[in-house]
Amino acid sequence: MNHSPYAERRARVARQIGPGGIAIIPTAPERPRNRDTDYIYRHDSYFYYLTGFGEPNAWLVITGDGRSTLYCQPKDLEREIWDGLRLGPDAAPAALGVDEAHSVAELEASLPRLLENRETVWIPFAIHEGLEARVAGWLQKVRARVRFGATCPEQQRDLCGILDDMRLIKDAHEQDLMRRAAAISARAHVRAMQLSARMLREGQDLREYHLDAELLHEFRRGGSQYPAYGSIVAAGANACVLHYRADTAPVRAGELVLIDAGCELDGYASDITRTFPANGRFSGAQRALYDLVLASQEAAVAATRPGARFTEPHEASVKVLSQGLLDLGLLDPAKVGTVEDVIEKRAYFAFYMHRTGHWLGMDVHDCGSYVEPGEVGEVSERVDPLSGETIKNRPSRILRPGMVLTIEPGLYVRPAEGVPERFHHLGIRIEDDAIVTEAGCELITRGAPVDPDEIEALMRA
Repeated sequence: MNHSPYAERRARVARQIGPGGIAIIPTAPERPRNRDTDYIYRHDSYFYYLTGFGEPNAWLVITGDGRSTLYCQPKDLEREIWDGLRLGPDAAPAALGVDEAHSVAELEASLPRLLENRETVWIPFAIHEGLEARVAGWLQKVRARVRFGATCPEQQRDLCGILDDMRLIKDAHEQDLMRRAAAISARAHVRAMQLSARMLREGQDLREYHLDAELLHEFRRGGSQYPAYGSIVAAGANACVLHYRADTAPVRAGELVLIDAGCELDGYASDITRTFPANGRFSGAQRALYDLVLASQEAAVAATRPGARFTEPHEASVKVLSQGLLDLGLLDPAKVGTVEDVIEKRAYFAFYMHRTGHWLGMDVHDCGSYVEPGEVGEVSERVDPLSGETIKNRPSRILRPGMVLTIEPGLYVRPAEGVPERFHHLGIRIEDDAIVTEAGCELITRGAPVDPDEIEALMRA
């Protein structure tokens, strides 16, 4: 393993917590699925970001002098027969680049000593159940030694703030992993499109779970460890349910299929949504609505560039969607007014109720503030026109090279008074993953086409 990116990250943490600081980061616990079976294990993202170590029952300690200590499961030949090989403390320093490693059984005895004479304890707040109580127990043991000259840390601070800002900018190693994850996921979407058209041409009974299976097959075939999230495979009216999960519903010719699915590769997520005609041919109404969503995405992509605010792609998308909803007759200008009125009153919200993107990285909804750090104190207030709630606005994050975000506008049309019937039950979302570059942004998921003519040609093949 090339452990230099992890060592560099640990060194950055050490510099930021300062000479009197100590950071404690556990990995995620194993979680039972039923009586004697656990869910497939997935490490904690913060822990993995600093170690590249995927085993459970492990802890990392970083001190302000730059030293890092790993506590991990000891070698145990009997358990390894059942659960697989363990790295073990003896091999960990060379394999992971940490300064020292010990059995996790030594954690309770070691931590109070490591906490002695420190000024500040840094832990990830509100993530690991019971962590705060465990740290309090260690501090109690430190206080018991004050008569022997030990001093106890006087502050506890949230390590997430430091790590979130670090994780927000992806280095070259991370970007390469995300491109590879995106390529695998794009191939999976292509396979699902082609399977849909082929099975319907052959008169087979096609269900949402058939397409889900095709995605999973390609994820694993490409080397991905697992899906980055539960795949959404929604046929027909199911596409109007934003967090729908692949189920048993039939996929019928003449309907649209919305698939929101991405794999995770070596700890990094991809996130793609494509909407396509089940049999490979868009109807007139489907094509009109699809073209509108695609145009709104193109406007958002153009707005995704260094120096822009995170909110600008969303605002660009909303402007295009709002005008299109008026043009297609989904909104009545006699009732809602001009496109400016639609935006101000959020009249588009009946058809578009989510944001145009989110951070992407080790988590599919990745960490990182959406507020520009140096402008947190600049607060303005507005009244939401739909809820009447008073909302505090703060300046949105400025986009910088290395940030990765999704761009995913959509429209979801349910039957309602005044809504033309030809659009009923159409749900369309188009989502790509974008790396902010010096010149603009790089869409890393376009291995799955978005142009409707390309989609139809692909599905005829």
